[in-house]
Amino acid sequence: MTAIASIIENKLESLSIPVSMELPDGEKVGPTDPRLRFRIRDASVLNHFASGEVGALGEDYVDGKFEFDGSMRDLMRLAAGILPGSPVDLAQQGWLTELARRLVSVWRHSVDRDARQIEFHYDLSDEFYALWLDPRRVYSCAYYREPDYTIAQAQEAKLDHICRKLALQPGERFLDVGGGWGGLMLWAAEHYDVDVTGVTLSRHQHAYVNQLIQDKGLTGRVRMDLLDYRKLDESRPYDKIASVGMFEHVGRAQLVGYFSKLRRLIRPGGLIMNHGITAGGISNTELGAGMGDFIEKFIFPGGELSHVHYVLQAMAQAGLEDLDVENLRPHYARTLWAWSDALESRLDEARAILNTPQGERSLRAYRVYLAGCAMGFEHGWTSLHQILVQAQPAGRSDELDYPSDQAYPWRRDYIYAGR
Repeated sequence: MTAIASIIENKLESLSIPVSMELPDGEKVGPTDPRLRFRIRDASVLNHFASGEVGALGEDYVDGKFEFDGSMRDLMRLAAGILPGSPVDLAQQGWLTELARRLVSVWRHSVDRDARQIEFHYDLSDEFYALWLDPRRVYSCAYYREPDYTIAQAQEAKLDHICRKLALQPGERFLDVGGGWGGLMLWAAEHYDVDVTGVTLSRHQHAYVNQLIQDKGLTGRVRMDLLDYRKLDESRPYDKIASVGMFEHVGRAQLVGYFSKLRRLIRPGGLIMNHGITAGGISNTELGAGMGDFIEKFIFPGGELSHVHYVLQAMAQAGLEDLDVENLRPHYARTLWAWSDALESRLDEARAILNTPQGERSLRAYRVYLAGCAMGFEHGWTSLHQILVQAQPAGRSDELDYPSDQAYPWRRDYIYAGR
């Protein structure tokens, strides 16, 4: 046995699941009845495996440097097993690196650059996303109100959870910042009889949602604009605002400006609900062990994470008062596994849709991304928070008396009533 084969075999023996490898020279290591079987085509993969650089291994897979047989869940168990430490701890950096990242954060989030980054991700192919999302194409954390919910049921529960938190009332003006494929917009209009405006930077989503609006006979009550949030008109404040899966794209250095814009868009006493991914670590904006680099390169260019404490700080600096904070971390882990399982079950259809060499690379990247993110939420390396806020109070004595101009009742009963 060669020296590198001996090192790899020792590494494999330390794992909790049986894994075998066929090395580039044809030598085989590991058990004869593995749950995961690797075929290595490039020796650099072995170095990344031995050092636990899981982000580099993800890139190796996208580049076709190895193939594997087995489930994505077992592949993620292997990834967790070879990590040299917590990717949250590995990402902690000194003040100089943090300063550099802040300068990069400012540079990378111009209006034009943000538009290109959104197109990179969301305009890949509507048909591809439809393969593994629920029928409403809700591309954000679901809410498993019951443990045995399907992904479609859990997404509808999430949409209603948001509407209840915002206490939507008939006739109110509701803004959905980063409206996606319109799931929340249409749910709010159809179930809560509100007037809805959504904005997106994705041309595909813009066309898709406006066709849905027309098909459902909601023209005039619901509209989706192809518009950057920074250009939203502030002359007619909204009653309620939701931002779902949006602020991750804003950039850490832009958060105060983002929340300040939302405050200027909301009427006095109105409510804003921010639903988004947060960092598991206090000071890191991405995961270590190369995981953050992989997501930046192949999935979300320009995406940055902030710990919930930093989000609350930015909200306070923007003149917003936090009312309700809910951590939905395990809900997102289950959501991501549902997406991953759905994609794994339809790989042939996905390849037919993404029928180019670059399309095959995108498919490989998404296989790793969905399962890897599910693992990250299970381990607490990343989290998901819904934060309900309003403009900071000006000093009033009737806040507990249900005044008509104040949306938040300072009691949680309204969220759960009638369930």
